[in-house]
Amino acid sequence: MELGVLDIVKWFELSNEKIQQNKDYLTSLDRPIGDGDHGINMARGYQETVNKINTVDYAEPSAVLKDAAMVLLSKVGGASGPLYGTAFLKMSVAVKGMVVLNLRTLTGGLAAALAGIKQRGKSELGEKTMIDIWGPVVDYFTKGEISSAGLMEIVSSALETSKETMATKGRAAYFKEKSIGHLDPGSASSFYIFEALAEVIKEKE
Repeated sequence: MELGVLDIVKWFELSNEKIQQNKDYLTSLDRPIGDGDHGINMARGYQETVNKINTVDYAEPSAVLKDAAMVLLSKVGGASGPLYGTAFLKMSVAVKGMVVLNLRTLTGGLAAALAGIKQRGKSELGEKTMIDIWGPVVDYFTKGEISSAGLMEIVSSALETSKETMATKGRAAYFKEKSIGHLDPGSASSFYIFEALAEVIKEKE
């Protein structure tokens, strides 16, 4: 499996489609345990990202990821902008100089993204944040054999596990036990992003 510039652009385009379609749902998830604006912020940020990357002729995936990161950092409000922006910026640095990403380099990029999210959000797996999705995805990629179906199985299972976790980070942490049973909005948007990646990978199978 190898992903080039057009595949990475497609990843963002598909992610944007899913986020636009589920914008109201993401916002409804954010209302009980957050600021109630996650869907609106993500939809705006991803639309701006796609607008930007569709106007540039990129030489390598790293440049797509960097531009996407900068748009998300500047256009997505709340905690999500800095977290997603940092993720794609770290990924961009990790894969710099590569014209195509194979499984090993893509895994390295995703691992760097996860490390960036952990550092920026000062949180770990099991605290009801987007790390509950990114962590299992990176573990899956690290095992070395991936498929679109396998990736979807991992993200679906991770989302379900996260739902039953008690929040200990961010605004949701104020709700303690009451946060159990609620989906974290960042985990839900991360689900759509990896669902989009699975679709890109499926075209390569």
